[in-house]
Amino acid sequence: MAKARARHILVDSEAACLDIKRQIEEGADFAEMARLHSSCPSKRQGGDLGEFGPGMMVREFDEAVFSGEVGKVLGPVRTQFGWHLLEVTQRS
Repeated sequence: MAKARARHILVDSEAACLDIKRQIEEGADFAEMARLHSSCPSKRQGGDLGEFGPGMMVREFDEAVFSGEVGKVLGPVRTQFGWHLLEVTQRS
């Protein structure tokens, strides 16, 4: 069974998501940006969601994690919870 480990930043608008992504691409630390801006409790761990398998997250998030490039900041991805930036840190 496939497994992935990812971290994410959850915000309430696409504009905020795009602004944070730009800052990360310009050198800001993903974990620090998660701690500062994410509305998810995972922000205390720099956005780290731990390891999970397919179907354990909402569909849109799942699709991005299991098809996106490992180590690249992906998003914005919209789900019922808001707008996500995500980074797959491992996948097997």
